[in-house]
Amino acid sequence: MASERQRRKPKRGVTIREVAAKAGVSPMTVSRVINRESHVKIETRELVDAAIRELNYSPSPAARSLAGSGPFRIGLLYDNPSIGYLSELLLGALDESSRTGAQVLVERCGESEHAGVALGKLLRAGVDGVVLPPPLCEAPLLLAEVMQSGAVAVAVAPGHPSEQIATIRIDNEAAAYELTEYLLALGHRRFGFIKGHPNQTVSEQRLAGFLAAIAAAGIAQESLRVEQGYFTYRSGLDAAERILSSEPFPTAIFAANDDMAAATASLAHRLGFDVPADLSIVGFDDTPIAASVWPALTTIHQPVAAMARAAVDLVLEEIRRMRDGSGRPRQLVHPHTLIVRESSGPAPGFASP
Repeated sequence: MASERQRRKPKRGVTIREVAAKAGVSPMTVSRVINRESHVKIETRELVDAAIRELNYSPSPAARSLAGSGPFRIGLLYDNPSIGYLSELLLGALDESSRTGAQVLVERCGESEHAGVALGKLLRAGVDGVVLPPPLCEAPLLLAEVMQSGAVAVAVAPGHPSEQIATIRIDNEAAAYELTEYLLALGHRRFGFIKGHPNQTVSEQRLAGFLAAIAAAGIAQESLRVEQGYFTYRSGLDAAERILSSEPFPTAIFAANDDMAAATASLAHRLGFDVPADLSIVGFDDTPIAASVWPALTTIHQPVAAMARAAVDLVLEEIRRMRDGSGRPRQLVHPHTLIVRESSGPAPGFASP
């Protein structure tokens, strides 16, 4: 009989005390992290979040409601030409919304100029805050409407911090500088560069980092071919074709995102270049296409999914901050990582010292 009762006994869930023990903090600190209170250190927040994920801890909706934390509704507006970037963003946002109990309403904007209409639709649906990924994070008309509406907003991957809204970004200039230094160390001295869309500050920042590294190496501007792209595969093809239309050919091409780098690799194969023996090609972002094309792309890993998860958390934090009327919008900078794969190698004839 006792064994029968034992079999019927429901499995005990993970407790907040177990999460606290795993993270090495107090249960009260775990509660503060779950409720996205603003005075918790980011290092502590990351420890607790990691413990929550590892233990698969899920605070009950009733407990969140009693704590005054939800369920919240978060709007996510998007207008991004890169399917890979968008998929990473959505996966991160949905993953974190599931963990926190928040609801995410996704609204597409066909063009940035029409984003105000989509914003109004989300506000009428009763969202508590909005997440603005690129290029909407820097769309002047949309940002003005966000400010006018008084909505809580978080900008993902803008070029600069903001006095008005919370932001999450990486140091694009430093990342581009690091990637260019890597190519220089491989002996490359003739370069092509494909810029991103001019409506995003990060495009100029990635170019600035590239040019700064080139200047530090004492390479003349005449050795460079810089062409305009728009962060799309098609624009990458067109820009790469202009770069490779006349000799002397570059030995390395830096594309400002992975979609354009993948397009460059495709064209290089068609023209008979051996990648990377004749031509090294590098991208930026480390979206899924970077690892799926051949050869796989050397790139800068921008943690898009992690930034989206952080954006959901930051919206919840900003909602409470604005209700309390305290502090300023937080400005977070995530680390980037250089990912070396098969699309890059030594310049032709270069012997490493």
